[in-house]
Amino acid sequence: MREYFSRRRAALRSLLADSGVDALLVTDLLNIRYLTGFTGSNAALLVHEGGDDKTIFCTDGRYTVQSATEVPDLERVLDRASAAKLADLAAEKKLGKTGFESQHVSVEQHEDLKVRFDRVELVRTPGLVEQLRLVKDEQEIEALRQACAAADRALEDLVSAGGLRPGRTELDVARDLENRMLGHGSTGPSFDTIVAAGANSAIPHHRPTSAVLATGDFVKIDFGATVDGYHSDMTRTFVLGKPAAWQEEVYELVQRAQAAGCDAVFPGAKVSEVDKAARGVIVDAGRGDEFGHGLGHGVGLQVHEAPSLATTGVGTLTAGMAVTVEPGVYLPGRGGVRIEDTLVVREGTPELLTLSTKELVVV
Repeated sequence: MREYFSRRRAALRSLLADSGVDALLVTDLLNIRYLTGFTGSNAALLVHEGGDDKTIFCTDGRYTVQSATEVPDLERVLDRASAAKLADLAAEKKLGKTGFESQHVSVEQHEDLKVRFDRVELVRTPGLVEQLRLVKDEQEIEALRQACAAADRALEDLVSAGGLRPGRTELDVARDLENRMLGHGSTGPSFDTIVAAGANSAIPHHRPTSAVLATGDFVKIDFGATVDGYHSDMTRTFVLGKPAAWQEEVYELVQRAQAAGCDAVFPGAKVSEVDKAARGVIVDAGRGDEFGHGLGHGVGLQVHEAPSLATTGVGTLTAGMAVTVEPGVYLPGRGGVRIEDTLVVREGTPELLTLSTKELVVV
């Protein structure tokens, strides 16, 4: 597995050369995990353009044993003030231009770094590691696949066990589902699980309450599992009891829009065009005003990361990107439907990672 991290650092070094810097001070913990495999709560990494033999990892004494196991292939130093320690070492080594993750550094931290880098030129280099994280390698995709499988199995268990029924509260269902994901290998939910019943299902990001599920309700569930730090994201909408005609109509519309969005996911597709493919189905049905959010987003070490599949999104899809497609229609005071999948962009058709049925399930 160490070869994955070594390859990622090598790819980063090529970006350093393009950015005109000799090294990069990495302080974002997710980026450090991506580059080294370290999972602790305090670390910094000085990636040198000269190679791994000049790259230095720093954490504090709490992680002496853990870091020896997780980061055995880099020089390691221990200091509670990890970023500051590496800044001092950069000055001692008389590095030239050194980049820093300006999008993750506070004003206060920047002022401290400037003092420590008084003999080294400090250069803003935002988003270099995130640029690499856009396209997932096969190890990352396997973690995403397992996270999605944990969520699929938990949902299947919930439904088959009668966990979606009138009389339960939204909070009951959310806690039940999260516990079931743990039982299928998740280390925790990707985010606070959304369970929205009845009129609450018309609120896109409703937080579960003590509201009681009732016959005739739409129940919208947006949830995800985490495996090896990677997140899944899926939404399914159910109906309790025989659906009304308007519920069938709205569900069928969202289902068609979601299929159109998935069909538009391929290498080279503009992210705004993917959004347009799904949104157009809803707009043509006269319900464009009832779909008020973007179509989807990237997913990986963060549940929401680049790229953004939205009307205002910029850029194109590349094979290996992992994205969600999640159109919805929301009728205030009545109810709403969202259907969401996690997919990997592949040549030809995308790889669907969330496999729970998208037919309208009546429970």
